[in-house]
Amino acid sequence: MEQLNIMVFPCGSEIGLELHRALKDIRFITLFGASSVSDHGKSVYENYIGGIPYISDPAFLDAINSVIDKYKINFIFPALDSVISALSRIRDSLHAELLTSPDEAVQICRSKDKTYKRLEGCSFLPGVYSSPEDVPGYPVIIKPAEGQGAQGFMIIKSKEELVYELSQRSDPQVICEYLPGEEYTIDCFTDRNGKLRFASCRNRNRIKNGISVNSSLMPPDKRIREIAEVINGKMELRGVWFFQLKKNSAGEYRLLECATRVAGTMCLERAAGVNLALLTVFDALGYDVQIPEILPSASVDRALYNVFSLDIDYDEAYIDYDDTLIVKGKVNFSVLRFIYQCVERKIRVVLLTRHETDVREDMKVFRIFPELFDDIICIPRSEKKTDHIMPSKKAVFIDDSYAERESMKNAFGILTFGVDSVEALIDERQ
Repeated sequence: MEQLNIMVFPCGSEIGLELHRALKDIRFITLFGASSVSDHGKSVYENYIGGIPYISDPAFLDAINSVIDKYKINFIFPALDSVISALSRIRDSLHAELLTSPDEAVQICRSKDKTYKRLEGCSFLPGVYSSPEDVPGYPVIIKPAEGQGAQGFMIIKSKEELVYELSQRSDPQVICEYLPGEEYTIDCFTDRNGKLRFASCRNRNRIKNGISVNSSLMPPDKRIREIAEVINGKMELRGVWFFQLKKNSAGEYRLLECATRVAGTMCLERAAGVNLALLTVFDALGYDVQIPEILPSASVDRALYNVFSLDIDYDEAYIDYDDTLIVKGKVNFSVLRFIYQCVERKIRVVLLTRHETDVREDMKVFRIFPELFDDIICIPRSEKKTDHIMPSKKAVFIDDSYAERESMKNAFGILTFGVDSVEALIDERQ
């Protein structure tokens, strides 16, 4: 397999972060993250390119092509609905291939109004009303004709409220039947021959800012598969895409929207064995992909996590053993990860411990090999750790004991960290 350079843009969106997780460890892919604004992407993409003009800027095309040429980018994975639509319109002028469906499908899926018109007559469409006078009963919902997630979504309980709310919105709106039932996302993959190869349903148990943050795979459903086949047959879709359904008061599925992109919570299918982003890359390369069997049951719960930037430079690390590397009889994975990070960067690592028995033998119980350290210094409990080392001025010291950290700081003026702050030393960029 030849090496591929893939640029994710914008890389700091939820979609861009999922693409990073899905592709960063694939041996033949080098990921580049690009963004027009300073965002979380620069904290996780090792190859980060900032300062890209906004897609509405006349200088955008020349700027993005300059980046493509400089880094020999083969593919662009768009990672935001508005960006997908804009890039799709200029795809013939881009110097790299766009990993999404053909432009007609992209533009249809970008608009709920166009989506409903393309699928007109299908039994799974919700009731759509052209004006307040056409609404048969309340509540109804309104949402922007172009948008994503729950942005602009509002439940309307009366004609007066609907008329007022429409008067306050300048962008085109869609008035739809209110759907009180459960909501689902169906993650799909269509190959280059137009065949729907995969359609997996997951529920949306908990939603935050329009993003599903708790989701579980659902058993195969014949009706959902039929809907997926109909949508796939009425649009020229390719690669990864998804659609969302919600049940009406009678328990029947109704379509909310379609999108020609990765969904942030597609991580669930990836965890269960199907990497839809990678399948899209293989399909773009012209391969006849094989879809592995997905696990029958899986769930995910998502939350914010921390990525730190301490702006420090260190060339040595001294690390305690008891209650630091080993805590409550278990390996502290944060400390172990930091040690491997030092090894990778050729930073000297020293184990400095008062462990009372043979620490080398005890480390074997946890499959931690002494060779991981440049030196292992065992000292009597009655002696000071500061009397046994001569650290560089840029050394760091990690120990669970505040007294030990203060002693080391006072003796040598070096930076010290407790077990609770080791995560701040981890570089997440890959």
